[in-house]
Amino acid sequence: MIIDAHAHVWPDEIARKVLADRPVGLDPVHDGTLDGLRATMDAAGIDLAVCLAVANVARHVAGTNRFIGGIDRTRFIPFGTVHPDLTVEENLASLKDNGIPGVKLHPLFQELSLGDSRVVELLSALAEEGIAVITHVGAGGDEAANERGASRHIPALAERIPGLTLIACHFGGYHRLEEAEEVVAGSGAVLETSWPPSLGSLPPERVRKIIERHGADRVVFGSDWPMTDPATEIAAVRALGLPPEDEAAILGGNLAGLLGLQ
Repeated sequence: MIIDAHAHVWPDEIARKVLADRPVGLDPVHDGTLDGLRATMDAAGIDLAVCLAVANVARHVAGTNRFIGGIDRTRFIPFGTVHPDLTVEENLASLKDNGIPGVKLHPLFQELSLGDSRVVELLSALAEEGIAVITHVGAGGDEAANERGASRHIPALAERIPGLTLIACHFGGYHRLEEAEEVVAGSGAVLETSWPPSLGSLPPERVRKIIERHGADRVVFGSDWPMTDPATEIAAVRALGLPPEDEAAILGGNLAGLLGLQ
């Protein structure tokens, strides 16, 4: 089984507008729609995809969660949104009302800091409810935005909230890999492999060392669709030369276990 842990989707009319603005300065490879994702998954041999929805501001949380909660769950796993400008109770109600098992945090766009006490309180509540969290970590914005999602926040959160399923995108430090290697690898978080425009742009031996240090059983495959092509990213994982059992675990087995899909 192959599961993509990192696919962004929007309603059709919104996807066009969002991607036209070239988020984080990258040109999208695909269209950001559910139909587009399904076709891409079929072409790449992907069984399931975690679909991420992010509300940049609190007033959009309810509508965003209604959208993502209504997607086809035979192929898609909905990860919704929360915002620290809402109360913990309001955030939890929005997730529960839509049957959403996980959330995506994006410090760059939501203007939230992973070190904010409100975020810590919210993540603690999510952990108590068994709701998984995947977050952007590292660069992609201006200095202030990059600081909000700095790598050092990840081990601190993992230690402070040990019951939290915390997935750190981009190996825990997009364009900050040295910092991620120093402070995130070996932490209590789960690492995710996406690295737009492609994981293949990183030296394979460096990636292998990160995986070996962290433990292949705590790494999950993600593409960051529609900013990359998942088939290319799967090939990049396979080109790492990992033991077959580790490769299979990263491409799907680990995430299936984390999300109770086995």
